[in-house]
Amino acid sequence: MNESVLVTGGTGSFGKTVVKSLLSKDVREVRIFSRDEAKQDQMRSEFNDQRLKFYIGDVRDYKSIDSALRGVDYVFHAAALKQVPSCEFFPMQAVLTNINGSDNVIKAAVGHGVQRIVCLSTDKAVYPINAMGMTKSMMEKVAQSYARQLSENQTVISCVRYGNVMYSRGSVIPRFIEQIKNSKPITITEPTMTRFLLALPESVELVQHAFEHSKQGDIFIKKAPACTVDDLAQALKNLFESNIETVVIGFRHGEKLYETLASKEELVTAEDMDGYYRIRMDTRDLNYEQYFTKGNQQEINYEDYHSHNTDQLSIKEVEKLLLTLPEVRAEIDSWRKQSI
Repeated sequence: MNESVLVTGGTGSFGKTVVKSLLSKDVREVRIFSRDEAKQDQMRSEFNDQRLKFYIGDVRDYKSIDSALRGVDYVFHAAALKQVPSCEFFPMQAVLTNINGSDNVIKAAVGHGVQRIVCLSTDKAVYPINAMGMTKSMMEKVAQSYARQLSENQTVISCVRYGNVMYSRGSVIPRFIEQIKNSKPITITEPTMTRFLLALPESVELVQHAFEHSKQGDIFIKKAPACTVDDLAQALKNLFESNIETVVIGFRHGEKLYETLASKEELVTAEDMDGYYRIRMDTRDLNYEQYFTKGNQQEINYEDYHSHNTDQLSIKEVEKLLLTLPEVRAEIDSWRKQSI
């Protein structure tokens, strides 16, 4: 793969994992496009790789992303506002970044003849009830609106949709660990709330799968297990040998009891690819008359694929999964040394 790849939002935990994977291959250049110069400087020192190039800019600014995309072969679009509560309080900021910014990235990628672009979406985009999910759902629609106008020989536009990435920045696992290490009660919203669990390397596999297999307008989903928030908290307490109190604080703004990765309507035409689902773009045009007279005879007898009906992990299984994360093992080792 002697080509150039640009990653928007490349200084985030997800972006950095993607970059690490890319640099392990025969890639000519990896461009990081983000607006945080401090994180870029830290990343430059951490990776110390001449193939890594840094571009300061914001996806909201078309000129900055357009300039950064010259000569790029592949794009992974991860830049977004991702925190549910902050998007609830500042929804127009989510619109500007997640919708308008994504439109800028895709438009510039098509304009420069990029081979493929993969856009990062979320389970919150399915039946969205919060601003973050709504703007990500719109991002998927924007991506497919461009894809409908292009052939397979032009820029191939696809999306990947996934649930919680374990130990990503701002996620619940590092917060629980911080509470345990500071001897503060673990605060959970609702004990029966379930969430998908996906390790960072698996999320990278999903992106690579999309780059290799996507057709115009595809949305790829990686199947994942789930657990309750209560079991996740208990698993962490077990690993840290802590008997700290757990306090239920109630739902935060815009939260759901469970998250959905694929709706039953989508699964009717989806392709089951073992560990993945491929959701194909609806290629019908605006001439709906034929559908009023003919109709769709295919019955929707599917069930949504969500975190309540996927494989549910026991507390022991959650512990085992947590121990696959280098960050969690490092935190446990540090905690044990302090306790001696």
